[in-house]
Amino acid sequence: METTMPQALYDIYCGPAPDAASLPWRWNLDPVLLAALAVLAVALLRNRDGRAFAALGLAVLVVAFVSPLCALASALFSARVLHHVLLVAVAAPFLALALGRMPRLARASQLAFAVHTLLFWLWHAPAAYGFALSSHAAYWLMQLSLLGSAVWLWAAALGPRTPAGNACALLFGTVLQMGMLAALLTFSRQPLYDAHLATTAAFGLTPLEDQQLAGVLMWVPAAGPYLLAVLWRIRAVLAQAPLDRRAP
Repeated sequence: METTMPQALYDIYCGPAPDAASLPWRWNLDPVLLAALAVLAVALLRNRDGRAFAALGLAVLVVAFVSPLCALASALFSARVLHHVLLVAVAAPFLALALGRMPRLARASQLAFAVHTLLFWLWHAPAAYGFALSSHAAYWLMQLSLLGSAVWLWAAALGPRTPAGNACALLFGTVLQMGMLAALLTFSRQPLYDAHLATTAAFGLTPLEDQQLAGVLMWVPAAGPYLLAVLWRIRAVLAQAPLDRRAP
């Protein structure tokens, strides 16, 4: 009874927190979700040029929402952070590339950065996080706003019309803002998220250790995709430089 009481106040989309024994069987086969993913697949795979990126992005979404990771995020805040990292740093760039050249989506890069940063910090504030777990509608508001703003940001950063310097600034800025939030989580002296106070022991973690692990995940692995994208943009500029010098 002790392990489930705090979550009685929440209506978590992926269900109550599992334990280690039940976790492998906690696949999410919500028919509405599966239908939405199928519709998204049909829409994205129509673009032949972006099919590979679409397939990768969809695969990441399946891991995030269908696999037992969805249920694990009900127990561990670190799993929720991993889930969000997969959305904003892995699925989002693949989906942005799958959409191809969409000038409207790539416009207003500074606004895209501001909106995504605001939403990322908002949804990881304890009060907003608790609200996101209070109903299925609030949960999907959190997930879709994070994913949508991240796709917008990546479309701006990867778009050919965005100057490389601006793109690198967007990506570095995102790494910095995530790092600052990660530092707050890692060095906090007390657990901040009530929903996970009684659900981490089944996985051998205290709530504070779980929160610190979340901070490390947000700080180190999450930075990888952004830094790789920076290197890709720099490489493209360097490859173009000799051609520019040869131009009359």
